[in-house]
Amino acid sequence: MDKLKKVLSGQDGTTTDDNSVLQAVSDASTLSWGTRVKGFVICFVLGVLCSILGTCFLWIPGAGLAVFAVMYTGGNVASLASTMFLMGPLNQLKRMCQKTRALATVIMLTCLVLTLCAAFWWKNNGLALLFCILQFLAFAW
Repeated sequence: MDKLKKVLSGQDGTTTDDNSVLQAVSDASTLSWGTRVKGFVICFVLGVLCSILGTCFLWIPGAGLAVFAVMYTGGNVASLASTMFLMGPLNQLKRMCQKTRALATVIMLTCLVLTLCAAFWWKNNGLALLFCILQFLAFAW
């Protein structure tokens, strides 16, 4: 269990000499392991619930796709936030910007914004659905 805590908190044996202000703030405002797990579970369950509810709203005639796009995007944001509880926001951002994950991160964040634009601004249901699919693929990548 201790090894899992170290890996998720970014202390997997690699040493870094980052004494930046963000690192100092992160170290000063740490949460206990129990609080992190509770935050993870709450955000993850909310994310899955939003995604499931969005899928149910998809079948409502008229504004169903717009509601689906908002709920699905909100679910993905909540799921992404849930992992920040386990490893901390700074470590999460560092891992998201790693060389192997940077492209998936850019695609996912771009699709999050474009989904909402397609649903509300452009009012193009096909594009909103396409961007939701791309969100899923980038999130799974």
